[in-house]
Amino acid sequence: MKRSEINRAIREAEEFFAAHDFELPKFSRRAPGDWDFSGRDRAIVECGLGWDITDFGHGNFAAEGLLLFTLRNGVAGSAGHPKPYAEKLMISRENQKTLTHCHIFKTEDIINRGGGLLAFHLWNRTADDQLADTQVQVMRDGEMLTVAPGEKLLISPGESLTLTPGMFHLFYAEAGSGDVMIGEVSAVNDDHRDNVFYGVQQRFPSVEEDEPPYRLLVADYPAL
Repeated sequence: MKRSEINRAIREAEEFFAAHDFELPKFSRRAPGDWDFSGRDRAIVECGLGWDITDFGHGNFAAEGLLLFTLRNGVAGSAGHPKPYAEKLMISRENQKTLTHCHIFKTEDIINRGGGLLAFHLWNRTADDQLADTQVQVMRDGEMLTVAPGEKLLISPGESLTLTPGMFHLFYAEAGSGDVMIGEVSAVNDDHRDNVFYGVQQRFPSVEEDEPPYRLLVADYPAL
């Protein structure tokens, strides 16, 4: 992705969250040159908090992509860390697919926080990381549902699905219903070791630096 595209997506996200009366923490507005990686901001970096974006390595963010902001997180594998949980805020644009993947360890609630309808397609995972042809059992706000593999399931504002380890999922904002603000509440998030992708995908984008960053991405932290 070009840095200019990333910058534009973040500016649009700031406007979108503000329009939905969701306030981000103060560090979300920190300029790239104002970070203190060895002091004040060390815990933010260690937990991977902040702006995140992906085009799954396919170079078509509008069709296959997701913008995220990690609000809270622990440190995977650290028994002594005080937070055994994570929280994210995301934006799914109409027909912008978050491609099929699942997690090895993480259980997560994906919540429609406002906007349009959020469409899900779910599958069980086979032993060789393929899509099983078996029915999927998924909880929607305490109600257990049984859906056919790959069947479309629409989630209205205020509703949520509980996605368990090994449950492949693809989601997007349903066309004609409006963009969706998504919440995620989960176990500790580890994007380096806990994702299983169906097909060729890349979790973090390759960035072409065609202009200076507006905000730093979580993926920018290691180099800085």
